[in-house]
Amino acid sequence: MLRRLFASKNFKKKFGDLIKVGTGGTLVFAGINIYYQNEKFYNTWVMPLLLSLDPETAHTLAVKAAQYHLVPEAKLRESHLLRSKLLNLNFKTPIGLAAGFDKQGEAVKGLWRMGFGFVEVGSVTPEPQPGNPQPRVFRLISDSAVINRYGFNSEGHEAVFARLSQLPPPGRRGGAILGINLGKNKTSEDHVKDYTLGVQKFGPLADYLVVNVSSPNTPGLRNLQSQEHLEKLIEAVMSARDSLPTTHRPPLLLKIAPDLTEADMQDIATVVLQKKVDGLIVTNTTVTRPSSLTSPERGEVGGLSGQPLKDLSTRMVKEMYCLTKGQVPIIGVGGVACGSDAYEKIRAGASLVQLYTGLVYHGPMLVARITEELELLLRQDGFNSVAEAVGADAHIK
Repeated sequence: MLRRLFASKNFKKKFGDLIKVGTGGTLVFAGINIYYQNEKFYNTWVMPLLLSLDPETAHTLAVKAAQYHLVPEAKLRESHLLRSKLLNLNFKTPIGLAAGFDKQGEAVKGLWRMGFGFVEVGSVTPEPQPGNPQPRVFRLISDSAVINRYGFNSEGHEAVFARLSQLPPPGRRGGAILGINLGKNKTSEDHVKDYTLGVQKFGPLADYLVVNVSSPNTPGLRNLQSQEHLEKLIEAVMSARDSLPTTHRPPLLLKIAPDLTEADMQDIATVVLQKKVDGLIVTNTTVTRPSSLTSPERGEVGGLSGQPLKDLSTRMVKEMYCLTKGQVPIIGVGGVACGSDAYEKIRAGASLVQLYTGLVYHGPMLVARITEELELLLRQDGFNSVAEAVGADAHIK
């Protein structure tokens, strides 16, 4: 299989630059393909090889591996315990992939194959932009964390739309769910237009859309979370969604930062409830640096993700669940690396959970492991569904 793949003109044309990575990259690809059922081999050889590469190169290789189905296929049995209906969508499992991994929509089918119940691509900006200068992503290995300052590097609406148009349309994806995360161009003078253009472009393709106003790596973006700016933005994107010329009108979610004050959270909750936003994604990366960090890279500028974000994001999930009175579906993100991490988010108020940084340290087999562990935890506590467990630890006033 590998011989045929490497011999194909398509592979040579698109990935000749990746082959220059050398023996490390080749071994990663060969190891994944040949030993895809051997978790011990994967953890012993493949992950150390990836971790020996610079983080952005490893990220690029991981996306390509998923794109060409050179990652283990999850052998998950369907469970009624994990199924849920939310946002008028049927989720096979509550475990999804957060935006930021597949920024350009290159590997959606391969990521579904890994066992994710839903995959979110992006952030996608209207016009192509390179993002911030390299290096712009750093592993904090001793902290099981990552700092990134990618800065919405995007190939733009047209390129991403062309790829995603090759997928089956919403409702005909065999239960697989696609989210599309929308961003604004760094130099744009009209942020509302950027987001409404995204809604108009991707509305017909997305199972759900995300308005991302919480990345710390685009100057001024987080200011859009203020009540005044947010009201105008939400009104505009919801109007654009409701005016789509198709019968398919995807739910709109808002992704927020973890570095908000109590007043900020209350303002966001007010807007979300008044404007009837379909859901929240809680949270993006943090600009704070816990004193517990030990890695030399901890001083790098950018958003921190991974284990140090876990407790902060879980508290935010609980806060927003209570402030929205449990009426707004929440996707919990931040520091999820095992089934109990996902379960904590659900009990705090998340109906669905996303991960990303955990893949950096544990590889693609993490998805199935988290899913299986979560099902066991739900059974142990006597829940008959994920929905029953949502908000079990939250106390709505």
